[in-house]
Amino acid sequence: MAAKSEQSRQLVADVALKMFREIGFEKTTMRAIATTAGVSVGNAYYYFASKDDLVQELYLQVQAEHAAKAAEAMAGIKDLSGRLKATLHAGLDVMAPYHQFGADFIATAIRPTSPVNPFAGESTAAREASLVIFRNAVDGAMPSVPKKLSADLPELVWLGYMGVALFWVYDSSEGQRRTRKLVDGAVPLMVRGLSLAKIPGVSRIFDEVLSLSRSIRD
Repeated sequence: MAAKSEQSRQLVADVALKMFREIGFEKTTMRAIATTAGVSVGNAYYYFASKDDLVQELYLQVQAEHAAKAAEAMAGIKDLSGRLKATLHAGLDVMAPYHQFGADFIATAIRPTSPVNPFAGESTAAREASLVIFRNAVDGAMPSVPKKLSADLPELVWLGYMGVALFWVYDSSEGQRRTRKLVDGAVPLMVRGLSLAKIPGVSRIFDEVLSLSRSIRD
């Protein structure tokens, strides 16, 4: 019974995510999901209390796909710039099927009180999964990132990734090539900037930036 229940839950999730891709977030209803999945509306709500819960399921699946694709893309790459570019492009690859409804989704997710906001408490599991992806990219780099930056850098890169994702949503160029160009140009600049952390005078500026970042998180 437990296995059958899990299969039904996965079916509802798969149908919902397929409908998100094909007709968009706003047009997808719980009733339509249930009908397409061949389950009662009550059963659909039993597995997922709302579309917001299904978005969290989407977040988790996207992060799992991103982790696998990023690990594959980074294989054999040691330099930090290459690892970060591989990781960011992998994320864009995974998000690609959802681009057509991205703007509609952002309109919902960007509200501070929205439970599908990437910074909301409900999104903690997906956010932590994404941070692990960027932590792996940073920790596996050679030469290693300056010690004072290594703990904070994955989250700072993740925040940058959120900005890239927002740019990607509104990027109407073919294959979102402008977003790809942004990644390829911005990452080397950021990595070169990190190399300045070893210079005494500049190092103090990095300390202040990190202190501000930590205080905002706290």
